[in-house]
Amino acid sequence: MYLKHEFIKPNSIESREYQVKIAESCIKKSSLVVLPTGLGKTVIALIVIAKRLIETKGKILFLAPTKPLVNQHEKFLKTHLTINSDTIIVFTGNVPPEKRGELWNKGKIIVSTPQVVENDIISDRIDLSDVSLIIFDEAHRAVGNYSYVYIAERYTGTNRSNRLVLSITASPGSEANRILEVCKNLGIDNVEIRTQHDKDVRPYVQDLRIEWKLIPLPEDFKKIIFPLNQVLQDKLKVLKKLGVIESASVSKITRKRLLEAQKMLQSIMHSRSKPSKALFEGISAQSAAMKTYHAIELVQTQGTGALRKYFKRLQLKASSKGSSKASRCIVQDRRIIDAILNAKYLNIEHPKIKYVIDIVQKQVSYNKDSCIIVFTQYRDTAVQLVTELENIEGIKPVRFVGQSKKVGDEGLTQKDQVAILEKFRVRGYNTLVATSVAEEGLDIPSTDLVIFYEPIPSEIRTIQRRGRTARRTAGRVIILIAKNTQDEAYYWSSKRKEKQMINELNLLKSKSYNQNNPSPNLLSNISSSDNAQKTLTEFFNTTEDNKINIVVDNREYRSRVVRELTRKNNIHILPKQLDIGDYVLSSRLGVERKTAEDFLFSLLDGKLFRQMMQLRSAYSRPILILEGEGLFTTRNINYNAIVGSLASVIVDFGIPIITTKDALETADLLFGMAKREQKKNKKEIIVRGNKRLMPLRERQQFIVEGLPNVSAVLAKRLLTHFKSIKNIANATEDELCKVSGVGKNIASEILKTINARYLEE
Repeated sequence: MYLKHEFIKPNSIESREYQVKIAESCIKKSSLVVLPTGLGKTVIALIVIAKRLIETKGKILFLAPTKPLVNQHEKFLKTHLTINSDTIIVFTGNVPPEKRGELWNKGKIIVSTPQVVENDIISDRIDLSDVSLIIFDEAHRAVGNYSYVYIAERYTGTNRSNRLVLSITASPGSEANRILEVCKNLGIDNVEIRTQHDKDVRPYVQDLRIEWKLIPLPEDFKKIIFPLNQVLQDKLKVLKKLGVIESASVSKITRKRLLEAQKMLQSIMHSRSKPSKALFEGISAQSAAMKTYHAIELVQTQGTGALRKYFKRLQLKASSKGSSKASRCIVQDRRIIDAILNAKYLNIEHPKIKYVIDIVQKQVSYNKDSCIIVFTQYRDTAVQLVTELENIEGIKPVRFVGQSKKVGDEGLTQKDQVAILEKFRVRGYNTLVATSVAEEGLDIPSTDLVIFYEPIPSEIRTIQRRGRTARRTAGRVIILIAKNTQDEAYYWSSKRKEKQMINELNLLKSKSYNQNNPSPNLLSNISSSDNAQKTLTEFFNTTEDNKINIVVDNREYRSRVVRELTRKNNIHILPKQLDIGDYVLSSRLGVERKTAEDFLFSLLDGKLFRQMMQLRSAYSRPILILEGEGLFTTRNINYNAIVGSLASVIVDFGIPIITTKDALETADLLFGMAKREQKKNKKEIIVRGNKRLMPLRERQQFIVEGLPNVSAVLAKRLLTHFKSIKNIANATEDELCKVSGVGKNIASEILKTINARYLEE
């Protein structure tokens, strides 16, 4: 039996009762749908779209986190909807911004990555008031600063009365706070959850067998682990003495606890005007402890191959310019050197590798057409597994990783990824050795077998990995666990979190969550912003009809600052590729914004002073905004070097440094300065750049604006009247006064500046 609807092509979608019921509920209220992978979340979205096409005339926006997933949704909609396929439009970063504005007006259904839509909203290229439905795929991402949050906020703020949100995910997380944050951020009034055990879902669920194998470590691994544990224990003693950890026992320490210690040390550092030597030693010890802990985890859960590559990167980093004291000390430690040598000459690998080979070999022998995915956390392990599997007859492995570049690893472009998946689909490859990139957002065919090289503590990622099998036919998941290691803790952690997630969602559903009348028990953990500290903009009147214009460098669109700016009234953001600075507020006011991490990085790579020189040359009122905390604790850089660089920016370059707590304060400050410049001082916006690259007209204006009391407007008037800079310089005081806005005082100052003799220092 197939779905019957005037906007769904006949005999194209199987009718499933649970999907229809969920869709009927979602058409009435903004909803969060939680459904295991493979049970048709996209079909539910299709039904809601079809119903919405009948009920309203507005546009439909379908958002997905990656370009391959966007293309997958576009293909699905064009295959199954009866509307003109030309009105189903794709937005990605490959489509030029000016073209997107035109396509937006033409399209009925826009399928897009969220970052593109966010940028277009900020730049006033699109208007969400004409949207009747937004679908958020992989809705668990709607937390923090992810683009979904901003888009949903702008959508719910529109005047459209019949707006609707559909959010779909396989797992929104296990913690009540996170689930509630997703619901709050997306404006959810209704939760629909199904598991494979629900009565109406059970007939469509394929058998899934989950096995786990507990694997003991070789005795020889102790030769590597023992000296590493000694180093880690020494570092923990330093941290315990400072009071940032409770125990110096290696067995009781976790990565999370070490990260908490880092935050505590940064907080202490920030609170003291002159940090002690012991505090600096503590920061260095924490950094060394993190590196050592990671090395132990690698050898225990990945093997000596991954460990050797990690040690090599550590040695390379320690010998590079600007390396931290912690990096240098750790590679010079005799015990670390012993561990490196033992790892180098130990002719034994992690037993997990043999297990993977045996499991894959048996699966292919049983069914030569099998599709297999081996998930691993680390690219180094992926390389090693592919190398080992390539030597086995019948196994055709391929490494599948993300786009980001690592040391010695260029990654895969999305074009490369799509090509690999297509070959995997037709069995050109039969074993995909993948990192987290294969967990979501890609059209990966259903597989017969999924192997976890190691467990992961995240219930979201565990569910996503597991969902790559048993979609259309029975499947199997095998989880490899190294005995008495972090693997065991991660395995039980993910199981506990998944169970907790189901309980929290059922509680949420039973309480009939409604954003307009929320249950106090459910929302008690979500903090309110009603009592938030007053912001700088409260000191500025924002009732003018004319908008404040701020030119923003395209790269700053990734920051939260731009979002905070667009939340203000009467502001217009102008995106531009800026050669100098990050924000332009007027013809004379250019701003460079740096976080503490940015500042330190630009100091290390030598760009800081060059950027300050360019900013000083381009704008008569340059400003450096230093945002956030951790300037003296983020990296192990000499305290005096940081203070000296700050002093140089202020004294040598004459650039004031303004510190802000966060992106909100930065946005308030930018808005306040821009408003004062443009409204009170009547300054126009002119983007400055390298004077050699400026058009002649801009260079002429730039020179004339350097004269006393000459604004951008007045410079244009003078050049329009006198036709050239030479004529302005040769003009008399009376001739200058003929230009509107130039009085005797200004004319006198101009002539004095032009004619005065230059006095050498």
